[in-house]
Amino acid sequence: MRNASTRLLLTCAAIGVAGGLVFVVSGYLNGLVSATAPVLYGSIVGVYFLPGVVAQSLLRRGGVALLTGLFAGLIAAAFSPQWFLRYLGAGLAIGLLQELPFLVSRYRYWRAWVFYLAAAIAGIIFGAGVYLTIGAEQFSANLSVVYFALFAVSPIFFTWLGRVIASRIDKTGVARGLQREVDRRPDAPGSVDAPVTSA
Repeated sequence: MRNASTRLLLTCAAIGVAGGLVFVVSGYLNGLVSATAPVLYGSIVGVYFLPGVVAQSLLRRGGVALLTGLFAGLIAAAFSPQWFLRYLGAGLAIGLLQELPFLVSRYRYWRAWVFYLAAAIAGIIFGAGVYLTIGAEQFSANLSVVYFALFAVSPIFFTWLGRVIASRIDKTGVARGLQREVDRRPDAPGSVDAPVTSA
């Protein structure tokens, strides 16, 4: 199992490095958007969900979203040290939010709907934090609805994209031996511990 741990760490690091490079590009775009049209800020924020969702969809293991978020934040901060805390904080905060819904099932249930519901809720929570930070209470009611809708929709879109990327990576076979089952609950259909029902 020592080999699996090293491979798992290296896999998370590789996903985190790629995510960190995407963070850098989106950071400059976010800066431009927040300066010119702050109500649209949420449209790009879903990018921060990519590393975690790729790792979770590919590996289906606890802690991988947090780990890849950490790597992504550190890589992005290396390219843009002036935003060190912003990148590190975003990577860790979103990684943690991504872990919570799967922690509830003790990392035994990885169906697609959980990813999308979690992304929408995490996006709105993250959006509320940014809303208070940038003083967006100055927005009208209509603009506030648009603002929060973008914070929900953007993470859902990037979650979908992350799952597509994970599926493509999975087809290469690089994660074979690291992955867990989609549904490992004792009562799941096909489980050794699942109750037998008569026809």
